[in-house]
Amino acid sequence: MIAVIQRVTSSSVRIDGDIKGETGLGVVVLLGIEGTDNEEDITWLSRKIVNLRIFNDEQGVMNKSLLDEGGDILLISQFTLHASTKKGNRPSYINAARPEVAIPLYEKFIQQLETDLGKEIQTGEFGADMKVSLVNDGPVTIIMDTKNKK
Repeated sequence: MIAVIQRVTSSSVRIDGDIKGETGLGVVVLLGIEGTDNEEDITWLSRKIVNLRIFNDEQGVMNKSLLDEGGDILLISQFTLHASTKKGNRPSYINAARPEVAIPLYEKFIQQLETDLGKEIQTGEFGADMKVSLVNDGPVTIIMDTKNKK
């Protein structure tokens, strides 16, 4: 799994013009799922995200987590994170998981984030044409890959 985590002051996702999810202070997580990803990846990545100390403390040092701040999560599935651009100009998405594999993992990831965060998260819709808006705070953007756990 690859996740792009962006610290935000607000975010939203629209599908067909309607707001599907929106947040205040928190993070937007763009999630790419590979066919080899599993529940161990879900557990590891979820815990890393909710405990990631990327929010400022009273001294202005990034020392607080989503849990500390009571922040929100907007999760967006994004298979294009697994684009291969080695050959030619058209990206290949061969490493991205097929929907029959990715959808159950995406749904388990939602459940794990909600468990670890202790509240409901906001999401887009798997496979939909989504319009994501956010106010990146900082900007702070972190990229995590479960293939690089160690």
